[in-house]
Amino acid sequence: MQNRQQILAMLTTILVDEFEIDAGAITPEANLYEELDLDSIDAVDLVIKLQQLTGKKIKPDDFKSVRTINDVVNAIEGLVKD
Repeated sequence: MQNRQQILAMLTTILVDEFEIDAGAITPEANLYEELDLDSIDAVDLVIKLQQLTGKKIKPDDFKSVRTINDVVNAIEGLVKD
C-alpha cells in the first residue's frame, strides 16, 4: 500500500463498506464532513480502521487538519513512508 492510488482504493472501500457512502461521491476533493456527512465519531472510527489496515499508529494531531479525501491520502502516504 505504497502509492496514492492504492491508498485511495483502500480508503474508498472503507468508506463504502463501513460508512455506507456512495462510491461515486468519493473524490479527492470531497470534504469528509460537509459532502460525505462524516461526524467526529465517524472520523475516530475511520482512524481506527486505517490503523488496523496500515499497522501504523496514527497520532490525533496528524488528522486534526484533515478535511478532504486527498488530505487523508496525504496523511496515510506520509505515515506508511516513515
